[in-house]
Amino acid sequence: MKAKYFRNRVAAIFWNGDNNLQFKNLRYLPRWMVIAIDLFIAICSFYISFLIIDNLNSTFYKVLSLFQQGLFIVLVYLSSFFVFSTYSGLIRHSTFVDVFKIAIACTSTLLVVIAVNYSYYYLFDQKVFLMPFLFVNTTITFVALLSFRLLVKRMYSLVSQSKLESYNVLIVGVNDDSIALAEALSTSKNQNFNLAGFISFRKDHQRIKILGKPIIKYGSKFYDRIAPMKITGIIIAGSQLSITQKNELVDKALSNNLKIFNVPEITQWTDKEDVTSKIKEIQIEDLLERDSIHLDDSQISSYLKNRNVLITGGAGSIGSEIVRQVSTYKPDCILILDQAESPLYDLELELKEDFPEVHYEVILADVRCRERLQQVFEAHNISVVFHAAAYKHVPMIEKNPKEAVAVNILGTVNLADLSAQYNVDRFVMVSTDKAVNPTNVMGASKRAAEIYVQALQQKDNVTTKFITTRFGNVLGSNGSVIPYFKRQIENGGPVTVTHPDIIRFFMTIPEACQLVLQAGTMGNGGEIFVFDMGKPVRIMDLAERMIKLSGFKPYEDIDIKIIGLRPGEKLYEELLSDSSTTLPTHHKKIMIAKDKALDHQTVLIHVEEISNAAISENDVYIVSKIKQLVPEFISKNSVFELLDKKVNL
Repeated sequence: MKAKYFRNRVAAIFWNGDNNLQFKNLRYLPRWMVIAIDLFIAICSFYISFLIIDNLNSTFYKVLSLFQQGLFIVLVYLSSFFVFSTYSGLIRHSTFVDVFKIAIACTSTLLVVIAVNYSYYYLFDQKVFLMPFLFVNTTITFVALLSFRLLVKRMYSLVSQSKLESYNVLIVGVNDDSIALAEALSTSKNQNFNLAGFISFRKDHQRIKILGKPIIKYGSKFYDRIAPMKITGIIIAGSQLSITQKNELVDKALSNNLKIFNVPEITQWTDKEDVTSKIKEIQIEDLLERDSIHLDDSQISSYLKNRNVLITGGAGSIGSEIVRQVSTYKPDCILILDQAESPLYDLELELKEDFPEVHYEVILADVRCRERLQQVFEAHNISVVFHAAAYKHVPMIEKNPKEAVAVNILGTVNLADLSAQYNVDRFVMVSTDKAVNPTNVMGASKRAAEIYVQALQQKDNVTTKFITTRFGNVLGSNGSVIPYFKRQIENGGPVTVTHPDIIRFFMTIPEACQLVLQAGTMGNGGEIFVFDMGKPVRIMDLAERMIKLSGFKPYEDIDIKIIGLRPGEKLYEELLSDSSTTLPTHHKKIMIAKDKALDHQTVLIHVEEISNAAISENDVYIVSKIKQLVPEFISKNSVFELLDKKVNL
């Protein structure tokens, strides 16, 4: 306890204290400072060596004065420091190579001084330096230089450890990933994870030790057995557990106040990084009961290679990920179109760094402006359009139906018409499960867009393949529930849920975009592809688990409040309408919804009426026109429910 108190006091004084050193702002000792300290050590070593030899009643030669001898030896040391670059490495990460450099520098200095000493002797028959003194001085200098580096390493370690929370951990599994992680932890520079043992699901492992650490059988008495070991965390390495096993393990560990950490498979590690940087606290995204989607991208690659690809909404969460994924397939040019200036600029900087070999055209434009879009199509021979630009926040669009018409409907009409006019090969629209039996303006506007591109496909002389992709909520997208809950938890709560029984489908952004690319290559035109989203997630359960994963107790440390359904919100989302049937594809995660396409002229009349209505400021009138095109649009928890009552009368 005393040692720990002393360590923390040192850290407080030198790391956080109001002092002039401010070590926390000094990432490493500058080279000039290392050289200056080494030079000072060489001077002190000379003086100490002199005192030792002088006390032995030895007589120094008088050719040079003591000051001149010291100056000469120190200058030789300084030259050796530069020649062998003893100052070049980070002192806090000194290795055997750095020790070897110091030894070579000291030895070289000794040999140079001996050579000068005997050269002078052969020329003038007298020596300049006392030989015992030279050997003593070399030894003391080497030990002092080495001690300085060890001291810096130790101080840095003390300060770093005082700032990091230390965990006594068990690693799940006894396989290559687990053992590699254990070996990495034992040699890691950051000692915030102390390996206490392994967890096995097999009985035959219990009598074995790995790296001197026990293997503990996971079972009903597991937590009683590890209680004396003072375990504070569990690390899950790789993907050895199924989602069900992982959830069971996490739930029980959280109920026993243990932290849960994740580390990727060994194939994702690199030699350049400390493995502890890969160990992260487990996130709610890791626990959703759904299998990851893996695609054979050879078809995507052959299709996108050497083509010009236009991606609208390219700075958004979905659009930007489509940009990143398309970048890996060596297109001739990627046109990134968005009206959000700052996110578009940030994405451009990111892409220049991550994909310097790919040619990008960053276009600041709005899908509502048909003339601007036409300039883009005229200037580039576009082969593929991924249309991800849309307004998507349900409560916001419910209050502003005019904007939903302008962007989600007419913006799609503009792009689809131009794609057909300029003979674009494929037009892939990103839609949403909220378009199925919509209960809000946002979902209805996306359904209207689906209807239009399907109808346009039926028009004579249209060669473009119009393809719609439909999926649910994506994890981590702008405005999604998980980042929103995280902010509420960080602020101390409460976490707000609209209804205790509300459920949603979830998918990661990369997986959703992979499926968009895959579906885009599969379609023959006119299809609506729906994705297997796995099991739906109860949002109340999601909130409770996120609170637990953050180290708090639901309803005690962080409260959960029911605030009521938002305008246009429904308890569950669907991927298929009542009138739809599905057909399988060669990918088990992708299905085709068979919605009957309407005549293009009929749809065009509806779109024109919606467009004319949007010129007015009458939201009810605008929504009434959308309902005529999308008859299954039944408003819920909204001022527009009045329109449905009138129809029923």
